[in-house]
Amino acid sequence: PDRVANLVVDEAQAKRADALFQRLQDAWSTLNTPEKKASYDAQLKQYPAAGSAGPGGKVRRTDEAHDRTQPLAARRPATIRFGAVDVTPPPGGFLQATEAGEMAIRDAVLAAAEGAGRRLDLFAGIGTLALPLVQGGAVTAVDGDPLAVAALRAAADAAGLGGRLATVSRDLFARPLEGAELAGIDFAVFDPPRAGAKAQAEALAASAVPVVVAVSCAPATFARDARTLIDGGYRLDRVTPIDQFLWSPHIELVAVFRR
Repeated sequence: PDRVANLVVDEAQAKRADALFQRLQDAWSTLNTPEKKASYDAQLKQYPAAGSAGPGGKVRRTDEAHDRTQPLAARRPATIRFGAVDVTPPPGGFLQATEAGEMAIRDAVLAAAEGAGRRLDLFAGIGTLALPLVQGGAVTAVDGDPLAVAALRAAADAAGLGGRLATVSRDLFARPLEGAELAGIDFAVFDPPRAGAKAQAEALAASAVPVVVAVSCAPATFARDARTLIDGGYRLDRVTPIDQFLWSPHIELVAVFRR
């Protein structure tokens, strides 16, 4: 009954919603004309492309596009805290969809990493997982976005983490960590975009890393990468679904693999 009651909308609210929807439709009709589209296209041609599609369809922003993306004014730096460290994200920096979802992902990853010495965070972004992980052991954080890596490095240095957190800027789609680079790693987590981590999963499958955690927002590419890890000798220990994409059918998940 409570759930049903929450869905009841009085007539005045319904009329206001209808009026707002009609205004949005009218605005879209005004903007979505051939003349307007041609004008927008002409304006866009004056600027360089913001990025290029990399392997798996992942969009990589160019350095030039990074340079053009700058805050014009700010009363103070915008920061977000991961673990005990405040980070200033770069323009366009990636964050999880919800705070509750981020906490659930973090807790699942930290539980899997318990007792691990050398830790590896692949597709680390600005440190969503690397900074909490560093509280339990040395971490190497790798990501293909140089601005994200720079933001993480600056935050780690400001927090006095020093050599406990190493940062590497590297395109893991084109150059996954493999072979000797994975030797001695006790724990690895990868949290790629929707395209998944095909090349990196293959490299991990051929390694001796005892615990690998996959974080994914795309079940299809997760299934592909999970199959690769299992074929390489890993056992799927646990999968945690996280419903953090509100009002959508999408889902996040955290999977723990062990050998």
